[in-house]
Formats: sequence, structure tokens, C-alpha cells
Amino acid sequence: MTTDVPAVETVDVRRTYRMGDIEVEALRGVTVRITKGDYVALVGPSGSGKSTLMHLLGLLDRPTSGSVRVRGQDVRSLDDAGLAALRNRTIGFVFQAFQLLSRTSAVDNVALPLVYRGVPRRERRDRAVAALEAVGLGHRLAHRPSQLSGGEQQRVAIARALVGEPALLLADEPTGNLDSRTGTEVMDILERLNSDGVALVLVTHDPVVAARAARRLQMRDGAMLADDEVVDPVVPS
Repeated sequence: MTTDVPAVETVDVRRTYRMGDIEVEALRGVTVRITKGDYVALVGPSGSGKSTLMHLLGLLDRPTSGSVRVRGQDVRSLDDAGLAALRNRTIGFVFQAFQLLSRTSAVDNVALPLVYRGVPRRERRDRAVAALEAVGLGHRLAHRPSQLSGGEQQRVAIARALVGEPALLLADEPTGNLDSRTGTEVMDILERLNSDGVALVLVTHDPVVAARAARRLQMRDGAMLADDEVVDPVVPS
């Protein structure tokens, strides 16, 4: 743990959803601090609030109350366009379902976040190629998702997440659709990025994946039960 300005933090955040006449409190006063180089597994049963917290950390949703700060900046004053711009500059996402554009090549899928930054076309391609090479897919640049295995699609998704050089990488069940060997390979890539200083937060139901993290945040019924630091994370051989 470092004393640097956190990559992201929440302070007493609550998130309430209205379903007809019923209010559902998905998060109940959660405070968490994610610093540079953190490696955090967010665990708990379905309905515990893991995904809701992930959405708040990723600026995909706003809390009902409390605050979210990204690199020290309180985001409450930002409009949707401001949130999108900050998210694009600082946060990378990896999803269980990959979320790739089906008719678009691997290199163009990876370059997409840079389009929204206004990065020139040639630079976009060069950075996308470098990101794909970093995950071992330099030979798959022109392939569409349907021409790639599940593990390769997840590598493309990781390359897309890292192409913008984010301070924070959020991964939602990143190995959920993969066999154990491929899942281990994907975790190795994520951990390599983490060792380079990128804060990594992942949601998982897999105890083997959770055991690899340096911290485990345990949630239940919208509340944080524990924030456990692990001295010797388990890394499968």
C-alpha cells in the first residue's frame, strides 16, 4: 500500500434503486481506497453489491449519496460528458463477455478508445498494434472476434483496456467464460500489467482467482464486511 493519491476511492457511498414502490439499497455506506499498484479481488454472493460498486468505481453510475474521487478529483460536479472523458483517460475495462465489435478487426477494436480522445489515425493504429503485441496477439491484427478463440478475444479486450494507459483496470469476471488453462493465462497478463503499476480491481466468484489478489474486499447485502490484505497471494503454477 502506498500513500500516493488514490487511483480511485469512495467515501460512504450509498446507491438506492427504485423498483415500482419499493426502494432497494444496493450499497450501504461503502468506503474503499484503491491506490497505485493495488491488486484487489471484490468477492461476495450474488446481490451483495459487487457489480454496483464496480460501476461506481468505473464512473458508469453515480451514487445516491457519498462521493467518488478519481485521482483526488471529486466527480460529483461532472456532467455525463465530463465523466465519460475522465473515464476514457484513466480507467480500462475488461468484461466477462468481452464486449468486442463483431464486424471490426482486432486492431480497430483496440484502437476504439483512442478515437474518442481524438488521437490521430496513424498513432491510434501504432498504439493498438503495440497493445496487441503486449498480449501476444501481434499476429491476429486483422482477425475479427468470430475468428478468434475465447481466450484470444479476452486478450483483445485487455489490449483495448490498456491502450489508453489507464491508472485503474476494472475486470468483471474476466475468466468466467474461459477454461482453466486459458483463464490462468489471462490472469497472468492482468497481473503483469498490475506489476507495472496499474491498479487492478476484479469481481470474481472463483476462489482460485480471488486467492491470487493482494487484497480481498468481502461484501454482503450492500456493505463491506472486510478488507483483507494477503501477505502471500496464491499464484497457481
